[in-house]
Formats: sequence, C-alpha cells, structure tokens
Amino acid sequence: MNSLFILYVQNQDKSKEFYQYVLGKTPTLHVPGMTEFSLGSKSGLGLMPEKGIKRIIGDPLPTPVKGHGIPRSELYLYVEDLNAFHKRALELGAIKLNPLEKRNWDDEVAYSMDLVGHVLAFAKRCGNEK
Repeated sequence: MNSLFILYVQNQDKSKEFYQYVLGKTPTLHVPGMTEFSLGSKSGLGLMPEKGIKRIIGDPLPTPVKGHGIPRSELYLYVEDLNAFHKRALELGAIKLNPLEKRNWDDEVAYSMDLVGHVLAFAKRCGNEK
C-alpha cells in the first residue's frame, strides 16, 4: 500500500519552501494545486491549497480556511538527526511546542507547529525497534 498524507495549506509556494528546507528534499511534484515530497519508498507528503480541496469536494466539506492556526493534524516523522530537522523548522518560522524529550512510548521527540498550525513531531526510536 502506498500512502500520501495531504496537508491543506494557506499558501502552497510558501509551504513548499518551508517543507523543502525542513525535509532537505526537493518536491517530486510541484504544480498549481499540489506539491508532493517523497517520505520513503511507499509514502509521501502532499501540500494542497485549502481552497482547492473545497473546490474538489464542495459543500459537504467545511471550509479549512476557518481553521487557521488551529492544530488539525500531526506529521510524526522518524528521522536520524531530529535536532537538525527541528532546528530547520524553527529557522523558517515554526513555533516551538516542546523541546527534544524522551517520551513514555520510548521515542525521543521534539514538537513544533508549521506555518498554518499543523503539528510537526521529529522523532527517533529508543531501545527496542517497534
């Protein structure tokens, strides 16, 4: 199974620049209406303008525009150098939520919030692999 996790963003180009820098990757797709980054062999991150999803789905979908700054999702990324990822996010305007800390589920995690309110967790597994 392949997976694409799509975040609705206020400004596609600004969000593309943010995630390109934070992830240290070039998008695999960047066209009006969608930007995609590979997160591994079978997963990816998509950035879609919040007004675009409203046009696609229509009236049954509440408008994401009303949710600015309200955490609506969490992107939990396992990375080797989580301090570097967390630092890059903060350099581009992410809000620091929690510093790097070992959690009771046996991960080390640092939390921040991206430009529109999505929670970013940069994590590394400790001890036994899950």
